[in-house]
Order: sequence, then C-alpha cells, then structure tokens
Amino acid sequence: MESNRMIVRQAAIGPMMNYAYLIGCVETRETAVVDPAWDAQQILKLAHEAGLTVKHILLTHGHPDHINALEPLMEATNARCYAHADELDYMKEVARSFGMSTEFMNSRADHIQTVLDCEIIMVGKLPVKCLHTPGHTPGSLCFLVEDCLFSGDTLFVDACGRVDMPGGDARKMWWSLNQVLRALDDGITVYPGHDYGGSPTSTIGEQKQSNPYMNYDSVQQFLRDMG
Repeated sequence: MESNRMIVRQAAIGPMMNYAYLIGCVETRETAVVDPAWDAQQILKLAHEAGLTVKHILLTHGHPDHINALEPLMEATNARCYAHADELDYMKEVARSFGMSTEFMNSRADHIQTVLDCEIIMVGKLPVKCLHTPGHTPGSLCFLVEDCLFSGDTLFVDACGRVDMPGGDARKMWWSLNQVLRALDDGITVYPGHDYGGSPTSTIGEQKQSNPYMNYDSVQQFLRDMG
C-alpha cells in the first residue's frame, strides 16, 4: 500500500505464518519495522527494494516469534527499538524461557525505548500512535498510522490472540477488543500479526461485523467463553 505520505509493506515470514511490516515515510524515506521475526535479511531486502532506510523498530509484543530477528536487525541498522513499558521485562523473561539470549537488550539498552498508551513515535514525518491493548501479553501494543492499524496478536482477521499463556489476561483482552479497538473508525485497515484469517487484511468496520471476539457487551460472558 502507498499513499502520498506513507508506504506499507507486508511480509509473510517464518514457519508460524507471521507478518512483519514496514511503515515508511514517503518524504524522508525513513521506515519502521513492525515485529522483526525470523529473517532479518529478508526484511532488509524488502526495505532496500522499496528505497527505505530502517531507523525504527516497533514491537507489538515480546513473544519470540515476533522478535527473534530483533538482534541482527538492530546490529545491521542501529535502529531504535520501541516497546511498551509493561512489556520489556516480560519480553526478557519469555526469551530466556525459550533459550534466547537477552544480553543484546542490555548492551543496546540505549537504543531500546519504552512507550506508554497514546504516545506518538515519529517515523520521518509520520506520526505513529501507540495504543496499549493488553490481553495477549501485559504490554501488547497496536500502532495506528493514519488509517492503518498494525494490530499484532491483539486482533486477527475474525479472531484474536490467545489469553491462556503466561502474561495473558482475558478480562484485559475484552477491554482491548470491545472498548479500545471497537471505538476506532470503521474505515481503518487492520494489518494483523499472523495470517490466520481468510485475507491478509481487513477493516475495523468489517471486524465489528464478523469478528465474534469484538461483539461482547458483557465482560462476564467473554470470560466464560474464553474459559
């Protein structure tokens, strides 16, 4: 997708049907990588082919299948990485539990910045709004850029992320889906963190109609159904 101000590239990557994204500023040619997973070289090639320079890395959350190319990407680009303040310690804990080294997070601590709900990150001249959407993990984020939402594992096409793993919280997921995201404009395009639906993208309006997890007035019913 390309507009007068923004370039979006979606890359299906790795064995778990992940999507990684580039959000590029047309004017400055700076780009942010959303969820650098599995293959840093493929991501860098995609940026090069689009004429973009990686300056920022945005993490929707800290599960290894979304960050396992973070270290080589930071080494190759010296980009600044952004994660929610509630996610950083959790991300390190989960990485260690999967046998991933977290030493680079300490050695590059000056390039890792925490953000809060509604904070703005500038990618070139593009403002990226951080939306705190916990439920899948404590510090899950969605990134809202113009009329595009990069929803990570909070919102999939016609589904949502799991809440039964460490750090998951069904009550918070209900709030994130049925209060925070449901309040967004219908025309916003949803770019999910995995290819788990019938199409690679959707819209908020379509998800309000077809996604059962966005149609709970009652948190109690949501909790019962989520087990």
